[in-house]
Amino acid sequence: MSEPTRRDFLKTSSAAVVLGTGLLSSISSRAYADGSDEIKIGLVGCGGRGSGAAAQALSTKGKVKLVSMGDAFQDAIDNSLRNIQKAVSGVPDAEVDVEKSRQFVGFDAYKQVIDSGVDLVILATPPGLRPIHFEYAVAQGKNIFMEKPVATDAPGVQRVLDASRKAKEKGLKVGVGLQRHHQKPYLDMVKRIHDGELGDVRALRVYWNSAGVWEPRLKREDAKSEMEYQVRNWYYYNWLSGDHIVEQHIHNLDVGNWIMKGYPVSCNGMGGREVRKDPKYGDIFDHHACEFTYEDGTVMMSQCRHIKNCWNPVSEHVHTTKGIIDLGPSFRVSLFGNDKPERIREEGGNPYQVEHDDLFAAIRAGQPYTEADNGAMSTMTAILGRMCSYSGKVIKMEDALAKGLDIMPKEYSWEATPPVVPGPDGAYPVPVPGVTQVLKS
Repeated sequence: MSEPTRRDFLKTSSAAVVLGTGLLSSISSRAYADGSDEIKIGLVGCGGRGSGAAAQALSTKGKVKLVSMGDAFQDAIDNSLRNIQKAVSGVPDAEVDVEKSRQFVGFDAYKQVIDSGVDLVILATPPGLRPIHFEYAVAQGKNIFMEKPVATDAPGVQRVLDASRKAKEKGLKVGVGLQRHHQKPYLDMVKRIHDGELGDVRALRVYWNSAGVWEPRLKREDAKSEMEYQVRNWYYYNWLSGDHIVEQHIHNLDVGNWIMKGYPVSCNGMGGREVRKDPKYGDIFDHHACEFTYEDGTVMMSQCRHIKNCWNPVSEHVHTTKGIIDLGPSFRVSLFGNDKPERIREEGGNPYQVEHDDLFAAIRAGQPYTEADNGAMSTMTAILGRMCSYSGKVIKMEDALAKGLDIMPKEYSWEATPPVVPGPDGAYPVPVPGVTQVLKS
């Protein structure tokens, strides 16, 4: 399920670096599986992000082999395989051995990949499908790296939380693609905040404003079915992407949760569709603005927007009793009464690589490693924001989790009817604040 490449593939191996996880950075000398230290991986979802994650997994320390791949479309597998082979061509211990018999196509391809003798599976399809893929991987006893977000609705989040409990019982290692947790400046700055060095947190501001992402690729007249049309153009359908507040803005919201050591208890928000009005843009908004309230009353103000020629930062900011802390991309501490801000250098390894280094080090060392619960609840934070902006209502987190609507299809096939379909004019029904219902009655 193709997605444009958003992160450069790494062409060289980097040492296993462990940042803030308490894991051993050295690799255990004991054999990992079947008398060999080789870790076999399977890739489910062969777009740009899945291809990048596979290349990064193959660039970890130790022998790693990509043995199987699955996607809804064969052309995605073909493109991904070429890109991965090119990306790891200079990595000594990386091996790519995905013969045609281990290339699986269709909605059930994930099962075939997971059942193909792999030790770890990378889950990188459109996020609406993540819960069922994660459940199956856990049931089959596989270690997992799954991209964020991990669901697109509250029932999906619940499924991930349930599967996470089973994964911990089985001792499985689970990584989630919220790479800021593996980025040294974030780790250092958050520690300083938690230690009280920079004052008590009073408010947060977080942003993911940009000109937008890729344009819809497949034209309606070229699609064999409505389901294929939506899956090819997945970003623009709420059930597949969760809207851009969930698919992208989760990163910034997750940083706020990390700083607050918890998750919001309520939210209010607004949003709409100002420029992306053509039916080809599906049913999602192009802007959201939310206020998340935590248990102690602290508020996190949030914006995400896909509109060109606007103020478009991607950043997080913390207001404390001692000053203002700017997190990525420009790390800076501005204390009250100090005219010269403290600027923090970007140090440490590439976080997209380090998150894989840390996961694979844990697998080889037999150390506990789980990021699924936080991945699920930061996903739910973003879903809560979307529910508020779609409905125009103030919603509590507990109600969103317990009563959030199931927005997924009842059947997964190319002939099945997706959850949202166009009207006679070709336009999809777009949420209307004050009208749209997002909770079970």
